[in-house]
Order: sequence, then C-alpha cells, then structure tokens
Amino acid sequence: MKKSSPAESTYPTPLLEAEKITKRFPSVTANQHIDLEIKEGEVHCLLGENGAGKTTLAECLFGYYQPDQGVIRFKGKPVKLSSPNEAIQLGIGMVHQHFMLVEPHSVIENIILGSNEKGLFLNRKKAEEKISQLCKQYGVDLNLQAKIWQLSVGEQQWVEILKALYVGIDLLILDEPTASLTPQESDRLFTILKRMKAEGLSILFITHKLQEVMDVSDRVTVLRRGQKVGTVLTKHTFPKELAHMMVGREVLFQVQKEQTESGKALIKVRNLEALDDMRHLALRGVSFTIHEGEILGIAGVAGNGQKELMEVLMGVRRAKGGSARIKGVESLKSSTRKIMNKGVGHIPSDRIKQGLVMNFKIYENMILGYEWNHPFRKGLVLHEKAIREFAAENIENFDIITPSMDQMTKNLSGGNLQKLIVAREFGTDPDILLADRPSRGLDVGAVEYVHKKLLEQRKEGVGILLISEDLDEIFKLSDRIAVVFDGQIMGMYKADEVDRETIGMLMAGVREENKA
Repeated sequence: MKKSSPAESTYPTPLLEAEKITKRFPSVTANQHIDLEIKEGEVHCLLGENGAGKTTLAECLFGYYQPDQGVIRFKGKPVKLSSPNEAIQLGIGMVHQHFMLVEPHSVIENIILGSNEKGLFLNRKKAEEKISQLCKQYGVDLNLQAKIWQLSVGEQQWVEILKALYVGIDLLILDEPTASLTPQESDRLFTILKRMKAEGLSILFITHKLQEVMDVSDRVTVLRRGQKVGTVLTKHTFPKELAHMMVGREVLFQVQKEQTESGKALIKVRNLEALDDMRHLALRGVSFTIHEGEILGIAGVAGNGQKELMEVLMGVRRAKGGSARIKGVESLKSSTRKIMNKGVGHIPSDRIKQGLVMNFKIYENMILGYEWNHPFRKGLVLHEKAIREFAAENIENFDIITPSMDQMTKNLSGGNLQKLIVAREFGTDPDILLADRPSRGLDVGAVEYVHKKLLEQRKEGVGILLISEDLDEIFKLSDRIAVVFDGQIMGMYKADEVDRETIGMLMAGVREENKA
C-alpha cells in the first residue's frame, strides 16, 4: 500500500488508464468506447443508473471480463488481464456487490483463501497476526474465528475488503458497497475509506447514490446506457447536475403526497413474538394496525426484528405468540401461498435468496409466486402469451434494462433485479403490500418512480407496510411512523407530527411518551 497521499489539487501520473473500452454481450453492448482515469491516492466514483455498465467496466479492469476493444494501462504500462488472479498480482482488488465468500468457513479462512502464499497452513498464526493488524489499523471489529454465516451483512463486507487488503493492493474497486449496509455502517465505511485514501490507496467507488458521491469522492465519472457522459471534480458539481447527467432529464427529489382518508383495517397485529435464527427473541410484543389507503413506516436500524416481522407476516417463520389478522382472518398458521392469495404482495429484504430464482428467465421470475393465478394459467397449463405480455409491460414501465425477457435473470444488474421484484408485486394488484426497503439498490430515477407508484397504490386503497432505514424515505411516504428497537415498538407517531431527532432517539433505544 502507498505511504503518502498527494495534495488534493495536484494528482500525479494516473495509476490506471482505460482507453476506448468496449465490451459486448449477445444482443447488448454493455460498454462503448469508455475512457477512465484513476489517479494515485484519490477516491474516484463511477456513477450511473442501474444497468449503465458500471459493473461490467469494473470487471474488465479486474480481469473478470476481457474487453473486445480498448487498452488498459496500470502504472503506465499496458496490461492484458486474463483473470482476476492476474489483476490481484498487479495490485488491483475488487469487492463485488454480491459477496463471494464461503459461508461454512471462518473469517480468517476466507481472507487467506486464494492468497497464493507458500506454506499457508504452516503459517496460519502469522497470517492471523497480519489480519489482526489490518483490523486494528482500520478500526475493524471482527471475530476472525466466526463462520461467515454467523456475520451480519456489514461484517461480511469487511471480510471482502480485508481479503483485498491482505494480499497488498494499490487500487481497490468497490461495487455498490453500501447496497446492503445500514446508514450507520455506511458512515463508518466512508470514514475508513478516507483513512485508506490518506495512506495513498486509490479507490474506484461504484454507486448510483448521489449523496455518497458528494460525501466520499474527489472526482466522478458518469455513465449512461453504456457510454461515458463525462468526468467532473466533485467539489465543482452538485447532486442535481449529477442526476441530470445520469438519467438525461431533471429528477424530482420530492414526490407529492396527497392527503387521503384511511379506510378499514387490513392488518391487525397484536402482541406478536418470534424467535430469530439463533433462537433468540427477535419480536417482543409487537402491535400495530394498517388501514386501507395508509402507509405505515417502520423505522429502525437493521437487525432489530424487521426481518422476522416480515417473515412471520408472509408465513415463512412461525410466531412464538400473539396474533396477526389479515382482512379479519388469523394468518399466523397460514401458508405463504394462502397469504398471497389474500392479496398480499411482498418485496423481500434479500432479493436474490428470497425474491428471485437467478437461473430462471426474466419473464418467468415476473410471475414467480403467482403462476397459479389468472391470467397466467389456463387450467393446468401456463398461459405463455399472457405471461409474456405482463412481462413486456413491466419491463417497459419500470425501465428494466435487458435485451430480452428471455435473458437469464442472473445477468441483470443489482438494481434491475430490484426493479423486477417491485414490478412483479405492483403488477399483481395487491390489497396489502409488505415492502422491505423497496428502493434498495435503485438509482435516483428508479427511486422517484417507485415512490410515485407506492403513493398511487396508497391512493387506490392499498395498505402498505414500509420498512426502511432511510429516514428521508420514511418521512416522504409514511402516514404514520413506528420505530422499532430490539424487537419492540418504541413509539408510534403521525408523520407530520414528529421530527427526525425524536425518531433518531427512538432508533437508538431512548423511549419517549407515545404521541399517536
């Protein structure tokens, strides 16, 4: 790792230069004649909409793909990277959006796996000392003996970063590193990235979040539809300009929430209790009601029972006690299919494990869970024409970037995977929508669209449970806000009668008198 950082205004010779990079796949050109320059000791953001070609470009720089055209120079010399291993040997590391960890193995085993050290197993103690020193250097608190499956998403992110730092790199590529992190984890990541930059490490930070660009980067390159729009100094730009560069139009950051009258109760939850995967009590006497035409926002730091609440309501986790009535009928012992057939839509927190089958085609995933419903079936046979019409309409409405609905779902970018799930659940006309971070991983244009759709559904009488760690989203959309901490509802408030400070205190476990 480099020992010194250049002054902000005078960067030295570029560490990496990419010229006219073009990468084609069947039916789509992911990158077209893209130029990119990353200088020593800078944080360079690669910004763009979902499917703009950001990850493909990064994977060309990491040797995962080989460009069809163009030249890559590293430290002034042309390089041809035929594999990620070659990139690592040169000093380029990459942390992918979807982690590449071996879950049954320990933290230390994952970090040293594939490092190509001689006598690795004989020097395990030395390796552990080196990893411990890296953790100390960057303030990372990890149990090196823990298995990957025992870690939070934020902790798994650090395992991936430590894997790269362990082998010694000059350039760290981070692909949507905050996609699965809480706001607190993201802030901590940014603090440590600035420390890495101060020590001379160059960082290519891939994102679609405008505030992240402003918070962490020195320069930003914007891609749109596989082409470069431009590169600007972050200190000389602002979010609205970047948003326009991303999507090619003005983006509304504030959606209009009309006043509506809520109707009859659709969900009544009383004294709900449930255990988590470790058999600890995750829900402790949770009670709330959701009415027609109402959005109830659940605010809280991840890991405070939100996941278990959604799973209990969708019938994939058994409650330990309490009651949950959907449209007047007790549903705690109902199957997921029966709950869906009551008109309940669900946007899960984990889109890959819970929301999609990655080896299915896009149009097949577009009706996943609804394949027995009209109009997707004629008797015992799937009605392919109706399915394809439904898929085509949603691909267009939600701007899902794909050359064909017959493409495998695993080929979509993370944001387009999220769009697919949101399109499916909105498109089936639910009466109740359970939405867990529905805008997770979406660019500003897609977030704007999803927020509008949620408010349209609310206007049409749909009752919505919205789980989000983004207080901007909670306040923009919610009629009432419930704050969850340690599996309990700390307070319930009307959205226009409470401030962020109060909600923030409750999220930290400081209870105030209930005001709604």
